[in-house]
Amino acid sequence: MAEHFTVAVIGSGPGGYVAALKAAQLGAKTAVIEKHLLGGTCLNYGCIPSKALLASAELLHKIRRSESLGVKVEGTVCFDWPAIQKRKEKVLAKLRGGIKGLFAARQVHLYEGRGVLEGPGKIRITDGKGQTQQITAERIILATGSSPARISGWPEDVQRVCTSDEALHWKELPRRLLIVGGGVIGCEFACMMKEYGVDVAVVEMMEELLPEMEADLGRGLHQIFAQRGIRIFTGTKVEDLSLRDGEISALLSNGQTIEVDKVLAATGRRPNTKDLGLETVGLQTERGFVRVNERMETQVKGIYCIGDANGRCLLAHAASAQAVVAAENALGKSAQYSLPVPNAVYTFPEIASVGMTTRQAQRENIPVRLGQFPIGYLGKAMAIGEESGFVKVICRRDDGRLLGVHMLGHNATEVIESAAAMLGFKAKAEDLGEMIFAHPTIGEAVKEAAEDVYERALHLPPRKVGQMAAQIEAIV
Repeated sequence: MAEHFTVAVIGSGPGGYVAALKAAQLGAKTAVIEKHLLGGTCLNYGCIPSKALLASAELLHKIRRSESLGVKVEGTVCFDWPAIQKRKEKVLAKLRGGIKGLFAARQVHLYEGRGVLEGPGKIRITDGKGQTQQITAERIILATGSSPARISGWPEDVQRVCTSDEALHWKELPRRLLIVGGGVIGCEFACMMKEYGVDVAVVEMMEELLPEMEADLGRGLHQIFAQRGIRIFTGTKVEDLSLRDGEISALLSNGQTIEVDKVLAATGRRPNTKDLGLETVGLQTERGFVRVNERMETQVKGIYCIGDANGRCLLAHAASAQAVVAAENALGKSAQYSLPVPNAVYTFPEIASVGMTTRQAQRENIPVRLGQFPIGYLGKAMAIGEESGFVKVICRRDDGRLLGVHMLGHNATEVIESAAAMLGFKAKAEDLGEMIFAHPTIGEAVKEAAEDVYERALHLPPRKVGQMAAQIEAIV
């Protein structure tokens, strides 16, 4: 007889494992089905392994410029790629063990195998040996995540034309790398690979890097990358890709040809909803995504979908937030997914944003006011030698309500939380400007930018037309 659960979760990424823990915390008999590794894409092929590799690259970057801070490093600065990869794997194993321990502590039942829906309330699980079993559940939460998109018509040699899945686990580094896509993944890889001595070129079809974010952020990062010797081709496409004599030849739409050893395709992700048995419960998809409402409910009663698979926001922390909402609603509570979600880019310097961009405001015909502050004006930035970047605050012109905060600079991904909290409370730019930030910190730039909305920033001279734009361009 099939074992019965109150809640069953398919997938154990940052959405799935959090949903299971929340359901168990609320007293539900809970199961998780995972076909591969605990932690899903984020832990094994995304957020965590990339940050482990970036940490070593950033340390190299700091050592190589340490003399500017009066620290001399004698001898040759080098790195051990196998040791870096080994450390990364140790971090991943530790985190996977942590999730397993949390499951055990809350009595979450883990099934290792592929879960497929077999009708209302039924899940068929097939393990690695081909053995199957069925479980039943009153509520089912789909948390199957997404996979990197591969480009149709390109060579299928995944060791040479790769996605982030392969690139994060390379045993050897390429000498020359072409990154197709200048979004978050492409920029993070460009930043780290250049520091590891790889000759990097980035091709982005839109006019700026990070095209989904505030335009100034992409422009600022472009300048920084160019100064480091990373070749950037924006407004450009890869017209043709071919393997020749042990190397890859890429023909660009600007007429140039680039010869490289590997290509990293970083052009987006696709939901993992195919062959999930959705048709057995009458669940439809749009472009592969399972559509949900603010309660994470699908159109089928008793089935919820969270994370990348629903297409609302393809970020790990969004999946975790949706997980709590889904678990609570599955167990009779009332919760909605409505708070602003911050974006983070772990280049060095970092990039972070939350809320609306100026382009989005223009599309929605919302008149806005802007405030900006160069991070290089801060005492903390000067003291630690991290003067690149700026903060930009966007608010409504009529009532001053915060719409968005965008930041390029040291520790931006940690600093953005203050702005996210204020946006969540529907605060005004004036409220953010009146907050007391510790001194000296990078976060003070957020306060100053908010004050600049009303031309009250004391650490800026009186504003003149065009002056702030020139200051920011100079400081990045």
